[in-house]
Amino acid sequence: MKIGELAKEAGCKTETIRFYEKIGLFPEAERTESNYRIYGKKHLERLIFIRNCRALEMSHDEIRTLISIIEQPAGKTEHHNAHTLLESHLHHIDERIAELKALRLQLLKLQSNCQPCDDNCSILQGLADMDVPVKAVKSHI
Repeated sequence: MKIGELAKEAGCKTETIRFYEKIGLFPEAERTESNYRIYGKKHLERLIFIRNCRALEMSHDEIRTLISIIEQPAGKTEHHNAHTLLESHLHHIDERIAELKALRLQLLKLQSNCQPCDDNCSILQGLADMDVPVKAVKSHI
């Protein structure tokens, strides 16, 4: 199948497929004499696997690790490596949830200080005066 057909089957964009090829998550397709990419069932399965991992907010490196486990299975070691990766990802998600809860509290505080009839906007002033940890600023860029 051609790249457009693959994208439609997997529910993604052709640019996504090209990007995954470029960063090495997705195997390059064979090409026809007229230089069109031709994909098969294994490409579709890999793309769906990547899409599902991304839906779980897994990083490209995490997906790359899982793909290497799939491509070079080693029995119990394979299971342990996948389990360890998932455990680490869950820890990251728990940290992110805590960060989002703190963010929510900050926003609620800004909102509660809002007095619509004031000439000065307390939300804007609160944002200007807020002390934000450097980590939060860097991770959002």
